[in-house]
Amino acid sequence: MISVNDLSFNFGGQLLFKHVDLQFTSGNCYGVIGANGAGKSTFLRILCGELEPSSGSVSIAPDTRMSVLKQDHFAYDAYTVLDTVIMGNPRLYEVMKEKDALYMKEDFSDEDGVRASELEGIFAEMNGWEAESDASRLIQGLGLCEDLLYSNMSDLKESEKIKVLLAQALFGNPDIILLDEPTNGLDIDAVMWLEDFLSDYFGTVLVVSHDRHFLNDVCTNIVDIDFSGIKMYVGNYEFWYESSQLMQRLIKQQNKKNEEKIRELQEFISRFSANKSKSRQATSRRKLLEKLTVEEIPASSRRYPFIGFEADREAGKDVLEVTGLSKSLNGQPLFENLTFTLNRNEKTAVLGNELAITSLFRILMEEESADCGEFKWGQSITTSYFPHDNTAYFDGCNDSIIDWMRQYSKDQTESYLRGFLGRMLFSGDSVYKPVHVLSGGEKVRCMFSRMMMFGSNFLILDQPTDHLDLESITAVNDGLKAFKGGMLFTTHDYEMINTVADRILEIRPDGILDYAGGYEDFLQWKKEKGYAD
Repeated sequence: MISVNDLSFNFGGQLLFKHVDLQFTSGNCYGVIGANGAGKSTFLRILCGELEPSSGSVSIAPDTRMSVLKQDHFAYDAYTVLDTVIMGNPRLYEVMKEKDALYMKEDFSDEDGVRASELEGIFAEMNGWEAESDASRLIQGLGLCEDLLYSNMSDLKESEKIKVLLAQALFGNPDIILLDEPTNGLDIDAVMWLEDFLSDYFGTVLVVSHDRHFLNDVCTNIVDIDFSGIKMYVGNYEFWYESSQLMQRLIKQQNKKNEEKIRELQEFISRFSANKSKSRQATSRRKLLEKLTVEEIPASSRRYPFIGFEADREAGKDVLEVTGLSKSLNGQPLFENLTFTLNRNEKTAVLGNELAITSLFRILMEEESADCGEFKWGQSITTSYFPHDNTAYFDGCNDSIIDWMRQYSKDQTESYLRGFLGRMLFSGDSVYKPVHVLSGGEKVRCMFSRMMMFGSNFLILDQPTDHLDLESITAVNDGLKAFKGGMLFTTHDYEMINTVADRILEIRPDGILDYAGGYEDFLQWKKEKGYAD
């Protein structure tokens, strides 16, 4: 169990949270949420002892083992995958290495024998003989091949390193697991495996994530960092979100009633306070007025951008026809003989190899060429494209945000552009920031602003939720659901696929799976048909 007592933390003169009292118990998974900069990662670092709080304390029972998901993907490049995973239990790794070093000594003494015997006992008590099989089970569950166990970390791809470090955090049944963005860089199958693992976990788990479906599936409680405080709520993310929205509406409604009553009383007092026959009533109403208060709703650190697409013209019957499309990279096929037709207003999620999907989208936008095959857009179709890599739109560009947006806007006036950008959370002097210095999330909001200017009836979106916080992801999700036109999109966000897509295309080495229906129905259909992942 973790006990947090009267915890406060200031960073650079800014108060992130104060007077925090919480208890985290075994058998529960706590989702830590809050706007960017609210202090989610900071809170985890305080819990694991990396940061000292400004005041208060964190108490953890003796002999409790805590495991933390490491963020440095290069820290273990000198080690094998197997060693890296086992390092998730530092004491076991230490015993294993000391034992191995003793047995490798050429002048093995009686004293060494006694020490080796002690280490063997400790090793057995810690289930050391199962360590390799446990490590193998974890990396295979996350979608890696067992053969990678004996590879050097330096030889792995970035996506593989992410999975190994996650396996390290889960290794050896720690009592407490702290996970900061564990689903970043994971494919959907790996995320689903992790959901199953954590849902059945006996210990205490705290997780920071922007993946709403993940938070809904694994969390028993939500820990909300907002209003310079931290509060805990029972239930998953969806329950917290609906409850918080309802509470805000109720407070506003009650405030509106109070404001109306206050106005009535003030009017009565001003009209009759000088009238002797009404003065007693005026006095009683003044006392009532003093008791009436309008509850101030704290200014939440959460901010939701406006994402909404309006097509200038309706799409015709013919949307897109793809015939025999193939593409290779460095002699390896990305996809072969893709053939499909899109219908009007279909919202199609594309799954599979990310490089293959990005290449397909770039071909459809005529940014690169296919090796063979062809495609044809309908005459009435107008497209807007959200690329996976937006570097070309910003690097080396000294334009301010407002000038950058002006080149895409039909209305060039300052007032219109400032109003538009305000809804995208760029307000005040921030609209004059040069676009090349923007954060990843700010650039994404600029790209969505650009897309909304075009009035297109068909959207192509390649990983549109990358770099976004939960509030912005929710806004994008709602905007795509409300869009009346068609789209092709790919994302790691399970909830977005599940709530937006009405057709699924999965690009596979042996062709394409084409399913007319929602994502969860597709997964069930795929399982029934016996398609291996």
